[in-house]
Amino acid sequence: MSQLLIKNATVVTLGASNKILFHHDLLIENDLIKDIYPTGSKNDLFLTKTIDAENKIVMPGFINVHTHFYSAFARGISKISPAKNFNEILSNLWWKLDSSLTLEDTKLSAMTSIIDGIKKGTTTVIDHHASPMELSGSLDEIKKACQNLGIRACLCYEVSNRSGDVIAQLGLEENKNFLESLDPQDKMIKGLMGLHASFTLSDETLKKAGEITKALKVGCHIHTAEAKSDQEHAQKNYRMRVVERLEKFNILGNKTICAHCTHINDEEMKILKDTDTAVALNHQSNMNNAVGISDIKKMMDYDILVGLGTDAMTADMLEELRASIWIQRLTSDNPTAGFMECTKALVNNNAHIANRYFANIGEIKKGYQADVIILDYSSPTSLNKDSFLGHLVFGLCNALVETTIVAGKIVMEKRKILLVDELTVFSEAQIVSKKLWDRL
Repeated sequence: MSQLLIKNATVVTLGASNKILFHHDLLIENDLIKDIYPTGSKNDLFLTKTIDAENKIVMPGFINVHTHFYSAFARGISKISPAKNFNEILSNLWWKLDSSLTLEDTKLSAMTSIIDGIKKGTTTVIDHHASPMELSGSLDEIKKACQNLGIRACLCYEVSNRSGDVIAQLGLEENKNFLESLDPQDKMIKGLMGLHASFTLSDETLKKAGEITKALKVGCHIHTAEAKSDQEHAQKNYRMRVVERLEKFNILGNKTICAHCTHINDEEMKILKDTDTAVALNHQSNMNNAVGISDIKKMMDYDILVGLGTDAMTADMLEELRASIWIQRLTSDNPTAGFMECTKALVNNNAHIANRYFANIGEIKKGYQADVIILDYSSPTSLNKDSFLGHLVFGLCNALVETTIVAGKIVMEKRKILLVDELTVFSEAQIVSKKLWDRL
């Protein structure tokens, strides 16, 4: 049995209790939160380790509900043709990049992405991978990267017909084999059926995906109406809208994540609500690709479970939160728009989405998983339950995450990654990514 005591902290519980506890200790035993109590009120002798968090914030780790680890190797790339629209962004950059990935690229891009996330306080990630020319075994490589760095992750492979029916079938098999290999008792690694988007998926592939997920009792993770072109393709070729098409093939449900949903209408929102399908918004990515912005307020008015992802635009969930609020205000011409919806998406809903696959994460509470971060934060104004979200958006966004703990294990302490040699990982990544760029 291992015990870790975090002392003298300002504990922000989030979750249902949503308390701020000043001068409190947090006792972690193995992977669980054992107790929370006022500093000095209990005997703290004979503990495995103690961390003094005086004048620091202790809160649940962040959860990213949509990203792409493999995107790490696109950073700084210049060997791409200019794009006039979203489909050209895919063909000129992303489909060239992912089609050139090796298993080694997959592993190292995952490791560098995870390290970046840990440094920003992310403890749980829902990833969406693609490497069509070297896909078999790719999810196992990402799983190993997650295990080596100690994070919690829900993984999938992106099935698509863009490289032909044979590759699409291999993608289905990669997901199926990975899902069947998972230990149901494993609290750290889960899986989904990954799908690219309606416009690159045939009816036959969607049918097979729906059959596999039904048999394995899992959900899907799919880009949904990210750009207008996805809707135009569905209406031209299938005489239905994207969400209607996904519903037809049993892709939707309470274990499924529809990413983006930038161009869905009221009828599609109703379908998402009726099927209890979660939505992952990615505002910075949508701005970067000039595809439009989702209407988060209308989705929440429909009582859709809406969370925030990054689409690999950043490892920083608070950066994503801030950008989400600003663009909701800009597009609605309303200087008060977006704040409550976007903070709710990150602080509450991301945990609700993740808990559809894991259990008891996203809150500091007795018996919950010990996924905890410690931030160095001093404020010139009062911090309390009513002011916390303002501090989150306008203050904590600039605070350093000093320590990241996942399942009771310290994966970063005093800004140092503990479970791997960070310098070695990034040195290897630079060598491998250069070879990748040379192949493009």
